[in-house]
Amino acid sequence: MEETIQKMILEGKTALGIEFGSTRIKAVLVGEDNMPIASGKHEWENQLVNNIWTYSMEAIMDGMQACYADLAKNVKEKYQTELTQVGALGISAMMHGYMAFDSEGKLLVPFRTWRNTITEEASEKLTELFSYHIPQRWSIAHLYQAILNGEEHVGQISYLTTLAGFIHWKLTGQKAMGVGEASGMFPIDIQTKDYDEGMVQKFDALVQEKQFGWKLRGIMPNVMLAGECAGTLTEEGAKLLDASGTLQAGAKVCPPEGDAGTGMTATNSVAVRTGNISAGTSVFAMIVLEKELSKVYNELDMVTTPTGNLVAMVHCNNCTSDINAWVKLFDEFAKSIGVTLKTEELFGLLFKKALEGDFDCGGLLAYNYFSGEHITGFEEGRPLFVRTPDSKMNLANFMRVHLFTALGALKTGLDILIHQEKVKVDTILGHGGFFTQKEVAQKIVAAAMDTPVSVMKMASEGGAWGIALLASYMNTKKDGESLESFLQDRVFAQGQGSEVAPEKEDVEGFNVFIGRYLKGLPIERAAVENL
Repeated sequence: MEETIQKMILEGKTALGIEFGSTRIKAVLVGEDNMPIASGKHEWENQLVNNIWTYSMEAIMDGMQACYADLAKNVKEKYQTELTQVGALGISAMMHGYMAFDSEGKLLVPFRTWRNTITEEASEKLTELFSYHIPQRWSIAHLYQAILNGEEHVGQISYLTTLAGFIHWKLTGQKAMGVGEASGMFPIDIQTKDYDEGMVQKFDALVQEKQFGWKLRGIMPNVMLAGECAGTLTEEGAKLLDASGTLQAGAKVCPPEGDAGTGMTATNSVAVRTGNISAGTSVFAMIVLEKELSKVYNELDMVTTPTGNLVAMVHCNNCTSDINAWVKLFDEFAKSIGVTLKTEELFGLLFKKALEGDFDCGGLLAYNYFSGEHITGFEEGRPLFVRTPDSKMNLANFMRVHLFTALGALKTGLDILIHQEKVKVDTILGHGGFFTQKEVAQKIVAAAMDTPVSVMKMASEGGAWGIALLASYMNTKKDGESLESFLQDRVFAQGQGSEVAPEKEDVEGFNVFIGRYLKGLPIERAAVENL
């Protein structure tokens, strides 16, 4: 087996996916069977600079190189061979945000990530102009807010893109983007699989009097579909990716995609009536729709699969950060009494403890708002834990309420889809850090959605594997083979993994909790205003 994989690596019959997540950059190399054969990672964190959540250009480039170096090291250790070439390559990153460059390729203002909730005025005005919900995270909202703010750099913009689009540009020289990622920049026309031309013209007319010297289409990436080739790895790109100079140029590169699209791919959730939940630093649910929704909802984003199918997305800024903070506190306590546990052991112990709690968390209440949460109307957040004197305060309920609240904002958006729009979902698949303790996480998510939840065997590989699959699909697809068929027949033919069905008591308990959660939002508001 090792010799077979070694031969694949030497002959370049592999596909490489790299995803820039919020807290980790990860690389996954897959073989001819599309299963991972090596991986690499690099941990990083965003910074709050002048009230803007950002990553520096140095952090982006150094992180990419460190991640790739870790992958190359893993290949050499496992297969005693140098990684000199890959057959195909794909780049993914956290969706949305704002990276604006001048004609010489200079970044005009620090990268503004999806996490910023600073574009409310633009979001509202564009939503009204387009009759289409424009979330604060979207690139077009950031652009229009910069215009409303009178920021000088806007007139100098030559190229506007996202983090995934930027990395792709640096590696290939091509200003291209997958349709799923593009749908987080600007609304997509589902018929043309391109930016909505009517809305493009409305925006150009809106800002015409500013005389910036550019039109919107002229500064946006070209939209491409899964399966198309979006360039090749250039000599310059290869040196940028692999600082050692070992990696050869020439690999075909698929259209860059966002973490939503790669999450759908990695969970085989690109067909209609399927859905997935990606739960990590942020949490979002993606449901592939059979038809358009009856009206515009501010709580729901309309994006697409990597092939351009319509998707309703419920996106929340906060998920696991507060859980991680509490687990670190318990870790500190354990060490102070001379007990050292591996991180995975500690998470497993505390997550499983949550299953012993009361179905409704014993009256406890928590908010995990490290940052603002648009679905519940918050521009800023304050992590908060609160209880009444007669609440049942114990470790099991404490952990259960923090797992519940990680899905609290998400639940409010999903209820619109399921109860108001009567959207049908045949299967939900989970992935991301929240699902590391998969049985516990599945049980909690099943309770929140009242739907069976599966976790794939490869869920821990996440979006990096998803973008590797998209690269592999581009490089090896047969004539007329759809992405859905490729995934079903050549990746997931052995089954979806483990499934957990909702239990009546858990569902009822979550509904009691969510009532308490919604009623208690003024407490969170008071914390934001006074703390």
